Amino acid sequence: MKKISFLFLIALLVNTAFAQEKPDYKKRPAIGVHFTLTDFASPVALRANGLPSVMLNKGLAKARQMSPGIALSYIKGLSNHVDIQGRLSGTFLDLPINGRQKFDSDFMFAEADMSVMLKALSDHYWATPYLSVGIGASNYKGVYYGAFLPVGAGIQVNLYDEAFLLLNTQYRIPVAAANNYHFFHSIGFAGNIGKALAVVPKVPVVIAIPKDTDGDGIFDKDDVCPAVKGIAKYKGCPIPDSDKDGINDDEDKCITQPGTQKYQGCPVPDTDGDGVNDEEDKCPTVKGVARYEGCPVPDTDGDSVNDEEDKCKDVVGTAKNQGCPEIAEAIIKKMEFAAKKVLFETGSAKLKTVSYKPLNDVVAILKENQSVSLDIEGHTDNSGKADKNQALSQSRAAAVLAYIKAKGIDEARLTATGYGQDQPVADNTTAVGKSQNRRVELKLRSF
Repeated sequence: MKKISFLFLIALLVNTAFAQEKPDYKKRPAIGVHFTLTDFASPVALRANGLPSVMLNKGLAKARQMSPGIALSYIKGLSNHVDIQGRLSGTFLDLPINGRQKFDSDFMFAEADMSVMLKALSDHYWATPYLSVGIGASNYKGVYYGAFLPVGAGIQVNLYDEAFLLLNTQYRIPVAAANNYHFFHSIGFAGNIGKALAVVPKVPVVIAIPKDTDGDGIFDKDDVCPAVKGIAKYKGCPIPDSDKDGINDDEDKCITQPGTQKYQGCPVPDTDGDGVNDEEDKCPTVKGVARYEGCPVPDTDGDSVNDEEDKCKDVVGTAKNQGCPEIAEAIIKKMEFAAKKVLFETGSAKLKTVSYKPLNDVVAILKENQSVSLDIEGHTDNSGKADKNQALSQSRAAAVLAYIKAKGIDEARLTATGYGQDQPVADNTTAVGKSQNRRVELKLRSF
């Protein structure tokens, strides 16, 4: 942090030294394209061994060890010596992330940063060095997000007053612990997209002779509506109709709300305040909704859960269970007990014979309770690759569904979903925890 403050102080002093120059060379808006190299190796060596040791042993990364990419930028001058730059870059690489192994494959690493460029000279000179400091954010694989502080230096070379060659190196300091330090090198071109400011000639002010264009007795200089006859009360304008309902404000009892002559300029009343006026409301004293002509949403089974939210609108249920009857706790416990007895051959979706008895009990429960459905969830521990665990958990859930269906249960009452290793219930670093995570869960629902 001390290094960052020091660099920023130097940049501020440089900018102050040249602040007396006339503001004639402020950069116009420009768009740039840059070729980039991202270097994670050199910061590791520098932080581990220090700069003298790395330079002595030639420990900085070579170009072939860096990841090439491309960037787009937008640059605009704030003054002769201060520009701002927004940049968006993309690189395919295997990103090192603190606390986890490499992915062994390249994915898109996107970075966006906004920097202040503090220039030693204005754009009047053909070349000017600059320092930069800013803030940025990154995304990797669409999953891993990070933030960083880019601190760097560069040089700008003017080309024909309309384009620039920009060479820049930044040291990107991570804000989040999961990210890593890295260098970001770039070379690119930027071209002006804005026009140079032109001097606008002053137009002489012509003093008009007082007159009354609309002949309403109020001179135009005092008349807010000089082309329309009005009255003094409204500064030469006609009596206003603020809500544009055809009833002027002097006769309108609701001047900010469009209304009708029948209600003296007020809207048709809405006694119950449900947004449906009394003339269209079939239940004017009870709050309702427009689709039921101002009446409340019906509750067919009278269980206090309206039909639009009631999953079982013809059967009395509870709000907690979305209008359906709640499943008895004893039945839920039987189902949970049976689920713990469902076992498979190792690494396979083939049911062990010991699983038949508990699954037959599940079938019996479903036959006795025709109003309930069953969600079958498959889970694994984290051994092996995540995609294979996902496929295995799906196959096991499907095997259970196939068994229950074969025993006469309608498939429309069954779902099978595999969650792989994503929902552990115990510590995957122990054998006991892993065995608890290899499971099938059977969840009843009444809708």
